[in-house]
Amino acid sequence: MKPIKIATAQFEHRSGDKKYNLSMIKNIAAAAKADGADVIAFHECSVTGYTFARHLDRQQMLDLAEPIPSGASITALRETAAELDIVILAGLFEKDEADNLFKAYVCVDKNGLMAKYRKLHPFINPYLSKGDRYVVFELLGWKCGILICYDNNVIENVRATTLLGADIIFMPHVTMCTPSTRPGAGFVDPALWENRDADPTSLRQEFDGLKGRAWLMKWLPARAYDNAIYAVFSNPIGMDDDQLKNGCSMILDPFGDIVAECRKLDNDYAIALITPEKLRQAGGYRYRKARNPALYRDIIGQENVPEQKVVWMDKKEEER
Repeated sequence: MKPIKIATAQFEHRSGDKKYNLSMIKNIAAAAKADGADVIAFHECSVTGYTFARHLDRQQMLDLAEPIPSGASITALRETAAELDIVILAGLFEKDEADNLFKAYVCVDKNGLMAKYRKLHPFINPYLSKGDRYVVFELLGWKCGILICYDNNVIENVRATTLLGADIIFMPHVTMCTPSTRPGAGFVDPALWENRDADPTSLRQEFDGLKGRAWLMKWLPARAYDNAIYAVFSNPIGMDDDQLKNGCSMILDPFGDIVAECRKLDNDYAIALITPEKLRQAGGYRYRKARNPALYRDIIGQENVPEQKVVWMDKKEEER
């Protein structure tokens, strides 16, 4: 494997406005390419918008979703990838031939679709079906995986993707700045975003505190460290429907160290050089080699009825 440069991006998408969102993806990808990036990753549902989908009925979701790879958005992404000679990862809602709906994330290059992943734990809309498999694919000589948002909170998903051979895991999100049972969680006042140029300090305190980045730092470095993988985290910034998101898209190395991070209170990207030697030097690699599955195979594999609770959505329903 040769070193490659990966960029992770953040931008303020517009709900349901694919034309605008695709133009932002193209503009940011062009800037990252000029800065030396070979690959750029965008957030969950970066093409379609995300949180507004909780209000949509089935027909509205079908109207928003697209087939993959024949849909217009995949064509646009592929054309951008070819024009810029860069690999692009982005997310959107997918519909199949039977009109089943999925939360999808794709990787495209100048030749077309390289990989497609369907979120295993979707929740934003009741008509979404769950993905049923992990995805590991080759990208510029590297083995890569994809896990979308909530998927990364179920730690078995990250370990399973790693054991399937992934050295890099793309982790697109729309997260943070929502209520939860954890101390310090909550929404961030949209007025702070509107006033960010005059008062960046107040907004940064909210974005970097327990509502945002401080929570992320409790678990994201552990996913990279424990599995000795590169974690490419992408997240939007700005208003997502009626919620404010804090960005801080970042790349972590197999030591769990942040090697690139978006810090602007605006659309941004950050680039990291991904090198192979860290994959074997990191402690997580040695710990994986030391595993003894005979001890816990039956424990980890025991039956469980999946129960997925999203506190902020429950709170929204209570307020209605």
